[in-house]
Amino acid sequence: MKVYEVNSTTVTEFLILGFPALNDYKLPFFSIILLMYSMTICENLLIILLVSTSQRLRSPMYFFLGHLALSDIVLVTSIVPKMLDVIIRGGSTISYVGCLAQFYLFGGTVSAECFLLTAMSYDRYLAICRPLHYISAMSVKLKYSLIISSWLLGFINSVVICVKDVNLDFCGPNVIDHFFCDYTPLLQLSCSDTAILDIELVVLCFPIIILPFVFIIITYVHIFITIFGISSTSGRQKTFSTCSSHLIVVSTYYGSMLIIYIVPYRGHSLTFNKCISLVYIVMTPLLNPVIYSLRNKAIQSSVMKYLKVCSKKRNW
Repeated sequence: MKVYEVNSTTVTEFLILGFPALNDYKLPFFSIILLMYSMTICENLLIILLVSTSQRLRSPMYFFLGHLALSDIVLVTSIVPKMLDVIIRGGSTISYVGCLAQFYLFGGTVSAECFLLTAMSYDRYLAICRPLHYISAMSVKLKYSLIISSWLLGFINSVVICVKDVNLDFCGPNVIDHFFCDYTPLLQLSCSDTAILDIELVVLCFPIIILPFVFIIITYVHIFITIFGISSTSGRQKTFSTCSSHLIVVSTYYGSMLIIYIVPYRGHSLTFNKCISLVYIVMTPLLNPVIYSLRNKAIQSSVMKYLKVCSKKRNW
């Protein structure tokens, strides 16, 4: 560990432990995570490509889905490459600046994704509950405003938290018992008084996690009331299939986020926190494209069309 003197010993590196219990199985675990990461990048790039090029995927729903795929790529790329290094080495060091940079990208992307999922639920609410006003309500201006505000609010929030972290003192120890630089493990290593920051974290979680989650629940209550009011059985099934995939993603993502950041951290075991973090950092970005594609015929059709075009080019 490198240190320098400024009135006291200051930590300039952190040791990320990762998964010590799996050190005897680090090669297969490394291979699984690498495969999942590669599949996540390929799947989400495919979604972005389809949304950008397919004429059938021009509605606001797919526009939001493309940005969700982009946020998933940024999220896993900010965490997984370093995580793979931690796994294969049985632990790895990261500089203080690198740790803050990782947390900034992670925090900004996670926050932005919360707002993106909220925007997607509002889009589904307008499409299903206000179909006659959908085109005028979900205008191009509103669509871009929702996207821009989602990204801006997400990364502004991350800046606010990182500024507070910069002012913390780290005098040692420097061991992070996690697989990345998360907020609470950093607070636990600080020799500063972090009681106020613990409260501020919960307060900041309300506009980022709680309020969007409550908004999504309210919109889906209205959506389900509207769906059950449809007289045609086939109409109900078709309408439900368009929003059930989004609801699955929201439930998985917000469920794990609520457990990690709202329920007191000290009430969980470290292994439990790592497992829950793996769900929304590794599993959710991997499954999002699959969940949306399995229940969306327009995406399936675009994928098949794209594969046929690629096949023809190869034959030429």
